[in-house]
Amino acid sequence: MSIRAVVWDVDDTLFDYSGADRAAMREYLVADGLLDEDGAVANALERWRVATEVHWARFSAGEVSFEGQRRDRVRLFLGRDLTDDEADDWFRRYKTYYEAAWALFPDVLPVLDALAASHRHAVLSNSSLTVQDRKLRALGVHDRFEAILCAAELGVSKPEAGAFLAACEALGLAPHEVAYVGDHPEIDGRGAADAGLLSVWIDRGGLHTRYAVPAGPHRIASLAELPALLGADTRFGAPSTFG
Repeated sequence: MSIRAVVWDVDDTLFDYSGADRAAMREYLVADGLLDEDGAVANALERWRVATEVHWARFSAGEVSFEGQRRDRVRLFLGRDLTDDEADDWFRRYKTYYEAAWALFPDVLPVLDALAASHRHAVLSNSSLTVQDRKLRALGVHDRFEAILCAAELGVSKPEAGAFLAACEALGLAPHEVAYVGDHPEIDGRGAADAGLLSVWIDRGGLHTRYAVPAGPHRIASLAELPALLGADTRFGAPSTFG
């Protein structure tokens, strides 16, 4: 059966989260006097990345609230025992710079336009609906999606099958009728494949070179490759899209 809908990840798939995060942190640290223009920006950005990964994993595992992981990211990054209010205030100031840097990847609007008439569209994110609903509106693509589902409200996170199946249920479609597009080879790629969806892993610039190519997902380097892939579902005997 052909693919009738595409479910999308948001951060680093549609939205350039990593680019916005790096730009925001660099500007914030300089403005806040934590770094001068010649300061150790690369080191600070790496500490922020590690803090984000550590505490996002805790949130995904249900060990901490969405707000709690933000506070703990700040505490780990700064190396300070901050109160909740202090951590919230620091994150709010960072967020001002972060939101100013929001942008879609250049290949997003062309592919959404190309697939608008042929496929239904939805979003499944490991974030919260409050965050992603606002982000998609600010980026001008909110109305492209008939359903927006997030882990904070679902109570289940990718790569658990229940998250992907909830997206299929929201569309009223069986998993084999739905494609999932995401940037992480395990959380998105293997998770969607294991749940029975056509799994498409977008690996822009080979950013995940430390990961072995997981079994199941089709790997693409640009969303420009997606229409052809959906037009010829290769799961049943046709050549793989792996390079």
